[in-house]
Amino acid sequence: MPAYRTASEEETIALGERLARELPTKRVVLLIGNLGAGKTTLAKGIVNGRGAAPPDEVSSPTFTLIHEYGDGRVYHIDLYRLDELREVATLGLDEIFERDALVLIEWGERFPQILPAERTEIRIRAGHNDEREIEVTTLE
Repeated sequence: MPAYRTASEEETIALGERLARELPTKRVVLLIGNLGAGKTTLAKGIVNGRGAAPPDEVSSPTFTLIHEYGDGRVYHIDLYRLDELREVATLGLDEIFERDALVLIEWGERFPQILPAERTEIRIRAGHNDEREIEVTTLE
């Protein structure tokens, strides 16, 4: 289980770019952490690392729930505002999971029953100032 430390937003984005090169083309990735932990910042780097969009065009899909980048190469999903499984069921995630795409999900751990068994989990913990501790776990 690789663990990383970053000390700034720029370093977190750079780590995301590196991770983007290491992740399979088709993969569900949970971004796990408290509010403000840096999930969207890491997503900016991953999306950029895939060549799907520059960091300044990547934002949290808190209200739209799903953002698509790079003609469907990367999906960024945020389930924070959803409370019930039936709400999640209306999003068509099964169909997105089948696509040849990288699927980044914030707050997906709240709905484990919808997640594929094979996935990557990235846990982000905020430290002092802009420091982050980031652990990557691959589930097969």
